[in-house]
Amino acid sequence: MAASGTHRLCDVVLDETIGRSTPDVEHERAVAIFDLIEENSFAPVGHPGGPYRLNLSLMDSKLVLAIKTESGEDVTTHILSLTPFRRTIKDYFMICESYYEAIRSATPSRIEAIDMGRRGIHNEGSQTLMDRLKGKIDIDFDTARRLFTLVCVLYWRG
Repeated sequence: MAASGTHRLCDVVLDETIGRSTPDVEHERAVAIFDLIEENSFAPVGHPGGPYRLNLSLMDSKLVLAIKTESGEDVTTHILSLTPFRRTIKDYFMICESYYEAIRSATPSRIEAIDMGRRGIHNEGSQTLMDRLKGKIDIDFDTARRLFTLVCVLYWRG
């Protein structure tokens, strides 16, 4: 699906239920939000068009996606269990640690191999997110990648 002026996010807000973290984590969250808003394709199924504002919050270990139009009209709210993402996020953080350690001392071929694995796990999480949103929100794979990055950063404690 090609992003149009109306099938996109114009704002992403993290609710206070997400909690605040270290300055490094807050910076990573801001970058993830910026990247997501900068380029995305986002269309709640059955709604004629936005642009949309997305409010993310946590409730009972579930991710709540509250969607409004740019003018503030409620569109829909979806609640996703984070259970299907836990293993992928854990694996992603582990391989990211390996990647950052490798940057300091490993050979370029070793760094590249670890980075390929990191991208593969990230793609797996992005596909899981697309599958979980199927029939609820139409997003393209690049938007799923950016949104999965944001979900990961919500877990990161620095």
